[in-house]
Amino acid sequence: MIDFHTHIFPEKIAKATLAFLAEKCQEEPSTNGMADGLLASTEDAGLECSVILPVVTKPSQFQSINRFASNFREGKLISFGGIHPDSADYKAELREIYHLGLKGVKLHPDYQQVFIDDIRYKRIISYATELGLIISVHAGFDPGYPECTHCTPKRARDMILDVQPEKLVLAHMGGFMQWDDVEEYLVGQPVWFDTAVVFGKIPDEQFIRMVRNHGNDKILFASDSPWADQKEFVKHLQSLPLTGEEKDNIFHNNAVRLLSSK
Repeated sequence: MIDFHTHIFPEKIAKATLAFLAEKCQEEPSTNGMADGLLASTEDAGLECSVILPVVTKPSQFQSINRFASNFREGKLISFGGIHPDSADYKAELREIYHLGLKGVKLHPDYQQVFIDDIRYKRIISYATELGLIISVHAGFDPGYPECTHCTPKRARDMILDVQPEKLVLAHMGGFMQWDDVEEYLVGQPVWFDTAVVFGKIPDEQFIRMVRNHGNDKILFASDSPWADQKEFVKHLQSLPLTGEEKDNIFHNNAVRLLSSK
């Protein structure tokens, strides 16, 4: 089993960052927000691997965040890179992520305050696709920025039709707390959804319907640790009335296929 959506922070900022985000989002973390906490949680949940998704909230963070990410390129913790849409040279930065051996890049439209169909994101997603990188995007509502959703299902659909990315993952089943719109605009599109922080929020019946209408080959198990408990999310997915093949694809096969693709 692979968790395709987790977060950690460097030890010197982890405590303060976790406290800030917990208060802003009104969520209690399930780990200490550091690599050792995620590793312990990964092993306790019986997971083979957790994918770390760093968020660059201002362009000046690029070097430090990706230097930290490069410490996790194999084993039980694997990190993507991060990039900001206001990068002065997005192509050079994406090439640096690629040459660091990182498998993908994380974008967070709400934390980066840019709409997903903005030309800055379109350029990044297009060039990342050229490089064969996976692009993971926060999609839908974010409790830390309730005033505006920068990646709605409709905006994401419009971007997909324009850019035609090959390895795009829309987190939170395509749009957190906007799943009716996901069913209208995104189900059936050439995009992966992950399950990060959705269990207990989305009705199980709607989740199963989306899995089957979208295709279980395009759903990735994810928790959003430390903002959800990995072990509890494993238990929840295992408890659902999905077939063994559907669960195998969601827990493992889809992630392996995406991570190993060129």
